[in-house]
Amino acid sequence: MYFRGQKFLVAGISRSGESSARFLLARGAEVYVYDDVMGGNVEKTCRELVALGAKKVTEENYSEAVRECDVLVLSPGIPIDNPLPVTFRRLGKAITGEEELASRYLRATQIAVTGTNGKTTTVSMINKVLCDCGKNSVMCGNCGDPSLNFVEKLSFDDFAVMEISSFQLETLSGLRPHIAVITNITEDHLNRHYNMENYVYLKSKLIRSLRESEYAVLNYDDERVRALAQSTKGKVVFFSVKEQIEGACLQNGNLTCFGKTYFKASDLLVGGEHNLCNALACVAVCDILGLDVHTAGKSLCSFKGVRHRIERVAEIDGVTYINDSKGTNVDASLKAINCMSSPTVLLLGGKDKGYDYTALFDEISKGGKVVHVILYGENRYKMLNDCMRSGFMNFSLCSKFRDAVALAKNVAEVGQNVLLSPASASFDEFSGYEERGDCFVDIVKGYENARFSV
Repeated sequence: MYFRGQKFLVAGISRSGESSARFLLARGAEVYVYDDVMGGNVEKTCRELVALGAKKVTEENYSEAVRECDVLVLSPGIPIDNPLPVTFRRLGKAITGEEELASRYLRATQIAVTGTNGKTTTVSMINKVLCDCGKNSVMCGNCGDPSLNFVEKLSFDDFAVMEISSFQLETLSGLRPHIAVITNITEDHLNRHYNMENYVYLKSKLIRSLRESEYAVLNYDDERVRALAQSTKGKVVFFSVKEQIEGACLQNGNLTCFGKTYFKASDLLVGGEHNLCNALACVAVCDILGLDVHTAGKSLCSFKGVRHRIERVAEIDGVTYINDSKGTNVDASLKAINCMSSPTVLLLGGKDKGYDYTALFDEISKGGKVVHVILYGENRYKMLNDCMRSGFMNFSLCSKFRDAVALAKNVAEVGQNVLLSPASASFDEFSGYEERGDCFVDIVKGYENARFSV
């Protein structure tokens, strides 16, 4: 791409939008920056970009900018069916994203991970093993810094381990990683992607462009993912917790890959079948890269998990508080519930993502692990309807998050857990699941400090 000969409209001045604008400006491109929500950090970032030579798009010059610009660089936060990208498509103009730009110019070996759940954990595992094996590796994409930030920092001997969301996949066409991992595909983001067919197709884009010299690491236990093996020319390596397969699997209580034993499943610090699944995906990547089996196994056994994913916060007056703010869909919350070894008070709610929550409450009703549910947030009444339809009657209802945590504290008894695993997005009250999780931790720490100050 010849940057000096084209005009770019960067829409959405988030982390990825800022990174895209800086990348393009540094290469002499003419850059227009636009965000429909100004103020705060967005306004500050726009001023900085204008100082570097960008042109700010306002309501007055919006139509002119759309006519003038050749390429739209779309933030993942803006849907592909938004009027702006729709207009660019009608005009026959190019649409791209930060991750697409990065895929063209990164020199490092790219390992890309997508899926409904387990992306961040799997990326973190792979990155840790690579670093512990003496490789220069970074996490980027949907977790860590934007991938474009590493174009000049990484060389051919380095690794970029990228988390790729379905939002990013909307504008990705040229990403061709050396290894692509799909962890699982369950219902998520249907408020944006409309139906499961669209969602599955977006996830499959990660492996559709692979060549015969590249690898697709796929979850054999997930029927949707297993079927995607027919959608790629890359070499397929399966991983499975449930079956003895040719690939990465459990054998006699050990995590193995093509006959090589990496470590005992009981030595993994992070619990739950889903983490065994994530670790097996990592083991498959290790085998493809030819990493030392002993070093890789030792590294995985010392992995302590990621923030906001089944994270133990504190035990106060005999009640254990657990932060799973990253559980933003039904499947993730069910996995968190299944990890609980004590009766649990569950915090559910937030911004609706288009789910039917009946399956969640059906499992809660028959599972016996959840003794009480606190329903809060914008979607609390929708959840309430599905809760009652399932016949689960041990619930409380409130509007705000802080009130929900306080209510859970009062409901929980000695020996029980309070689990935040909302099965919902956070955007009704927070900027993201991280802010929601941090708020939960701060509230719990406040309870702890109050106990010690008495």
